[in-house]
Amino acid sequence: MNTPEGFDDFVVTRSPRLLRTAFLLTRDWALAEDLLQTALARAWEAWRRVEGDPEPYVRRIIVNAYASSWRRRWRGELPTADLPEPAGLADPYANLDDRERLWRALGALPRRQRAVLVLRYFEDLSEAETAEALGCSIGTVKNR
Repeated sequence: MNTPEGFDDFVVTRSPRLLRTAFLLTRDWALAEDLLQTALARAWEAWRRVEGDPEPYVRRIIVNAYASSWRRRWRGELPTADLPEPAGLADPYANLDDRERLWRALGALPRRQRAVLVLRYFEDLSEAETAEALGCSIGTVKNR
């Protein structure tokens, strides 16, 4: 089958940015790569129908595929026999923990709130662009 016109150039130029979006959603490079491949495969099928800039269209596919995969997987807690370190000990890496706390906080958010934060602040989309990518109203983006 022939590759649609402009698709190869799009993949080469836009994949790094889209991969970053997928990574920020999944927090796992392997899952992000799978998510991007899924989105690009779906975009390839619909490429001739995409009008204008295809990046928002593909970004929306990424967010929707992420949301669908989230619903399919069990995300429960697993019990462990290992207790955390005892409280009160000095942490020599305390200055490095801010990034990790932010990363954990992002991971603890519900999937739609995480998607809003990733698109709005990490991808620097406007409220309107974020709302369009998520298929919701601007008010919902502001609320989340």
